[in-house]
Amino acid sequence: MNLNRLDLNLLVALDALLTERSITRAGERLHLSPSATSGALARLRDYFDDELLTQIGRRMVPTPLGESLQGAVRDCLLHVQQTVEIRPQFNPATSTRNFTIMMSDFAATVLMPRVLRQLQSEAPGVTFELLANDNEPWEALNRGEIDFLVLPKRFVREDHPSQVLFEEEYVCVCWSGNSAVGDTLSLEQFLQLGHVVSRPGKQRPPTIDAWFFERFGHARRIEVVATTFTGVPHMLVGTNRLSVMHKRLAVLFSEPLSLRILPVPIEMPRLVEMMQWHKYRDRDPGRIWMTQVLTAAAG
Repeated sequence: MNLNRLDLNLLVALDALLTERSITRAGERLHLSPSATSGALARLRDYFDDELLTQIGRRMVPTPLGESLQGAVRDCLLHVQQTVEIRPQFNPATSTRNFTIMMSDFAATVLMPRVLRQLQSEAPGVTFELLANDNEPWEALNRGEIDFLVLPKRFVREDHPSQVLFEEEYVCVCWSGNSAVGDTLSLEQFLQLGHVVSRPGKQRPPTIDAWFFERFGHARRIEVVATTFTGVPHMLVGTNRLSVMHKRLAVLFSEPLSLRILPVPIEMPRLVEMMQWHKYRDRDPGRIWMTQVLTAAAG
């Protein structure tokens, strides 16, 4: 291959085409017209001597070579981006950087309000985009589409750096008017009563509590499945149902929803919530600063 015939913009176009698998959508992503995007694809086909993407029905499907190039091209572009964008210092007082963080609604609810209050005066120009981590979180991290991925330690992958954000214990929660539960809760009662559980998204692994009970053979009577962690406490009100919840979330909702917090009648492992970032952003001063901010807020 003659690299003099291939400029960086063509690699950007190839990344967009292999990701979107559509001339129109890739053009929108690149801010190019469909004809200009088609021209870029033609140049790429000529350079690689391969179709790269072929039309099958209404879809564009990568060729074996196109498929093999996708990860390598994205990795190359991320490395270049981080090399040219890195700055020796980061000044939060004047920065207008946007941080994209993928986390559960539990983590966002107990963590981000504290972060935003702190940064109101410390970093007034810094903005945030929070994404739910229910659809291919690791793919978003690998592609450099997010600055941080926050998730339980059990699900962390070793491809990128990570560190502990905070630890959490689980508690049992019920409505204060629950007539089936007294001041204590036995394991027999716990397994006999109906439960409200959360299953955020179809693509995510099971939540820690679900994994624990399935692994150790304790079958809960699941009567309600919520799509978010924060939806669970609302569904306990006015019923005799129970839920196993993160303690910080339970404390947050206990007073406004008149909920009672009891120990789980079986020893459960603590949740270790981790934050992970792309390996190419490890030396980024802005990333280092935000890591410190998140850690302080979690503490």
